[in-house]
Amino acid sequence: MLDATVKELASGRNFAAITTMLPDGQPQTHIMWVDATDEQLMVNTEIERQKFRNVRRDPRITVTIFDRDNPYHYAEVRGRVTGTVAGEEARRHLEGLSQKYHGKPYGNPIGSERVILFITPDRQLVR
Repeated sequence: MLDATVKELASGRNFAAITTMLPDGQPQTHIMWVDATDEQLMVNTEIERQKFRNVRRDPRITVTIFDRDNPYHYAEVRGRVTGTVAGEEARRHLEGLSQKYHGKPYGNPIGSERVILFITPDRQLVR
């Protein structure tokens, strides 16, 4: 179960920093759009991106969501990618994220298949 504040931050127009592990063990961090269910965080990427290759090899991930109005208020979730959904459902999810963050359809070119990463928390911290 996601902490109520984690879900609230993830459901708003707040950006997240996700950190995955590169093959050589170094961390890689990206700023991402984020979403949530009652149980998990969700991020949307492409199957050809390094972050996707990273979590396929090592599912550990950290997601830090910053409150856009007060960046000193944030949530950190350490967990694992425990599921993925690709194809049309992932594309629809991306369109929903674009509406949430920009109020319009997603306009960037898509180079490969989209995929939703479902992140199950092991640890949650809210500040």
